[in-house]
Amino acid sequence: MSAGDQGGSFLGGGGVSPWAAAARQGQDGGLAFEIHGHELQFLEAELRPGEAMIAEAGQMMFKDASVSMETIFGDGTEPPETGFFGKLLGGAKRFLSGATLFMTRFTNMSGGPARVAFSAPYPGKILPLRLDRYGGEIVCQRETFLAAPQGVKIDIAFQKKIMTGLFGGEGFIMQRLTGQDWVFVHAGGMVIERELAPGQELHVDAGCLVAQTRTVSFDVVPVGGIKSMIFGGEGFFFARLVGPGHVWLQSMPISRLAGQILARAPAHFEGRAGASWESSGDSGSSAGSADDSTVTWGDSGSDGNDA
Repeated sequence: MSAGDQGGSFLGGGGVSPWAAAARQGQDGGLAFEIHGHELQFLEAELRPGEAMIAEAGQMMFKDASVSMETIFGDGTEPPETGFFGKLLGGAKRFLSGATLFMTRFTNMSGGPARVAFSAPYPGKILPLRLDRYGGEIVCQRETFLAAPQGVKIDIAFQKKIMTGLFGGEGFIMQRLTGQDWVFVHAGGMVIERELAPGQELHVDAGCLVAQTRTVSFDVVPVGGIKSMIFGGEGFFFARLVGPGHVWLQSMPISRLAGQILARAPAHFEGRAGASWESSGDSGSSAGSADDSTVTWGDSGSDGNDA
């Protein structure tokens, strides 16, 4: 059974994501998958016997019992003769690109199809990108990779220009995904894909860039005059993207979302284990202890019972 055959969800639900058309293209002999949800999405893949996927550690949502889970160094593309230190080096390179030191490999060990699902780490969209349609390579921002069929290589890509690395908003290191199969990356908020003509230039907030094809040139350009730099709220530099090629942009980078949450957090909130939580508008209080696994909330209208 496949999403393309049923015209809907693997799970039989009614929701079809905005990327469902792209997802159904995965039935052409490649990975069978479906993306569920709208703003809080998850990826469900159907593995053939012996087929495997790799994913960032901690991203699995569920799997069939016949799907084995194995923690590995690197991305699983290393030759069999690669020693421990070679694999460790590969994992360290991925760690520098913002990924985890270890990855998880999920393999269908049964004689029939089996499923595994991966959830997005924060609100946004899961983008299915077929590498062979973009020259076999995509360069993406750190921490955007979610999952891929085994065989896709995950490496680091360095910014070649010092100014770009210092002021481009993402540092000197990005992720390079190479192969001929699908990859799944996650973006915050809504997503737009732009195809740039040769020489066409696009200025974007550096945090809003999700991924680009290798033919796109990435540089930085000042936002304008001193007044714009200080009071414009966009920092000192824009990312300048020059075609030809494809770029994918996100409307809500996780850094921007985290900044907004932090700016609105009560000054007396302490987010560590054992800290007391207080509500400034209540006559009562609630406290959590490092030795107590439960937290009791109380206010002036409570009857003294636990919630």
